Amino acid sequence: MIRSYLRKAFEEGTMISDFNLRSAAFLGAPAHLLFYFLFKYGFHLPYENFYLRLVATLLLFFVLFKKKLPEPLGKLFPYYWHFSIIFVLPFIFTFNLLMNNFHELWLYWEIFMLFILITYVPNWLIFLLDLFIGVVAAVVMFLFLSGGLVLDPQFDIQLYSIVIFFTVVAGYIFSYSNKKGQLALEKNAALQALAVGIAHEMRNPLGQVRYNLEAIQDALPVYYPGKSVHQIDEDVLEKVYAGIAQGQMALHRGVQVIDMILEEVKNEVPYSSAFTYLSAAIVTRQALDEYAYESDEERRKIQISVEDDFMFKGVESMYVFVLFNLVMNALYFLRLYSKGGIFITISRGERMNSVLVRDTGPGIGKENLARIFDTFFTSGKKGGTGLGLAYCKRAMHLFGGDITCDSVQGKYTEFTLSFPVLGENELSNYEEQLYRDNREAFTGKRLLLADHDEEHREMIKSMLKPLGLEIDIAEDGGIAFEKISSGHYDLLLCEMALPVYDGFRLTALLTVSGGINLKLPIVTYSSEPAYLYCGRAGKTGISVLLSKPLMLQPLVSGLSAALRMKTEMSERKDLSHKNVLLVDDSSVNRIAVKAMLRQLGIGSVVEAANGVDALDILEKTPLDLLLLDIQMPVLDGLEVAKRLRKGDSINRSIPIIAMSGESDRTVIQEAIGSGMNAYLVKPVDRLIMQQKILQAL
Repeated sequence: MIRSYLRKAFEEGTMISDFNLRSAAFLGAPAHLLFYFLFKYGFHLPYENFYLRLVATLLLFFVLFKKKLPEPLGKLFPYYWHFSIIFVLPFIFTFNLLMNNFHELWLYWEIFMLFILITYVPNWLIFLLDLFIGVVAAVVMFLFLSGGLVLDPQFDIQLYSIVIFFTVVAGYIFSYSNKKGQLALEKNAALQALAVGIAHEMRNPLGQVRYNLEAIQDALPVYYPGKSVHQIDEDVLEKVYAGIAQGQMALHRGVQVIDMILEEVKNEVPYSSAFTYLSAAIVTRQALDEYAYESDEERRKIQISVEDDFMFKGVESMYVFVLFNLVMNALYFLRLYSKGGIFITISRGERMNSVLVRDTGPGIGKENLARIFDTFFTSGKKGGTGLGLAYCKRAMHLFGGDITCDSVQGKYTEFTLSFPVLGENELSNYEEQLYRDNREAFTGKRLLLADHDEEHREMIKSMLKPLGLEIDIAEDGGIAFEKISSGHYDLLLCEMALPVYDGFRLTALLTVSGGINLKLPIVTYSSEPAYLYCGRAGKTGISVLLSKPLMLQPLVSGLSAALRMKTEMSERKDLSHKNVLLVDDSSVNRIAVKAMLRQLGIGSVVEAANGVDALDILEKTPLDLLLLDIQMPVLDGLEVAKRLRKGDSINRSIPIIAMSGESDRTVIQEAIGSGMNAYLVKPVDRLIMQQKILQAL
């Protein structure tokens, strides 16, 4: 606790703003030389030292180069800043006060020094520490250089001490007021940048949603009341499903963009459970497949070369967003360079592995190269916010690596994502832990593996063997259908492009034959991006979609999720007698959530548009579950939960699930603290909501 307090105090007492840097360099630096000549030749003071003044001037002048420092030196700048402040303020002023035998002019300047020191060091503890170090150093130097000078103060020390005390108090009141005003301005600027950032970054996913809605509209036949409707052509259905899938993925990425921008502004760190081990080649290819290109020509501009794949520990969504940022920026500038391209290279190294993203666009000027990772800095991109590359820097640091940039204007720009090399023990320990965590759920279960490629089947079998599964083989969809029809299996794992019956056809046949009624979880995989199939998958009964090449963690997690879904379906109770109160001020949200509740089999759904109406209903009607929006007019969800838990209502102990567009951790903790049992972030995911409701009921 003491260490965290000292760290916070140091941060508060280190105000390295652009204004402070410029004022120190352009006012403080020349002032020291000016006052040397003024005091020595104008006021004829007994003591002045040109070399001390010169050192002070140089220390203050060099703070202007803060932004040009390489990153390792940049991290040390706060210590240089405090050393400079200590030297040019308490040390020099106190030393000159002593060497001039408490001259009246220096007594005034000592008061001035305290006021300025407070302005630059607004934390009281760090202020006292800087002042103490400077004064003690001045006294030691005085004793060393005074040559036996005997001090003879001719002023009233008590009165001067009172002036000093009130100077410090007034200085801190002024500093506190100034700091509050500065924080308000910074908060306003951050909110403006946040709004602009979300609007800017959401253009891509929203544009893709619009494009796919237009594609669906173009694909569907003309219809009007009274017109006979013929069976829709298969090609048309393919386009409709593809448009739905791409639109869903765009919305998913859009929500991630909002969450990541909020994380960047709030400087939040992801939960440790979000980190996993990823293949650089696989996650990079998947990210490039999912990117919302504006045209096929843009897609063709990107080339990927895997010299040697490697594993890294990170958060997949964060890495994808980093890659999206780099690709989006490169494509923006390449629109002016028709022959330009983007070249992504994945390679291993002895100490660091790397992903290089190089574009042959206009490049970045040297004057901007050192600042491109600064928050809110943008150059050359209309509508840019400066949040993207700052987020990339932060994300790579969280992964234990870094991102750097090299560019030659008019030739290229190359970003290097560096990742620490993982030890063999770390990866093997991770795999062993993954097997241990899932072995109990899989031991004794029967899995049918349907894949036409024998080598691929053997690879999957070796990956799943430590789980204790009993694995049977089918070479095509026809054999798989026969085996499932005549035997018992707990899981079906099949490739999408099976001979005889592909994954969709096989699933459809099993549905007609009662396979789904037997609650057989089906996990499929394909070399095509999995999101392209998600629209049809839900309709046919596929539980989980995976992308090839298969990796251990996604494969085990997918099979585990499918098994859990089977368990939940088999243990699902009859909910037709359950009564749910749905409280949300948005009628659109209520319609969407109500439809989800109907799909779950909820018998009765009562609606309310605000907290006051909700409390009235809760007082009179016995209910089984409360779905409660947080931000509502009249009375918000937090207050509703608090009053309900503290009152004597018949629904005092009712399970409460919060719903909110706010993903901030403090808000989630506040919701749980107010008496809510679970929390859902809008837009609500249907499967997650169903899981929370089943747990609550």
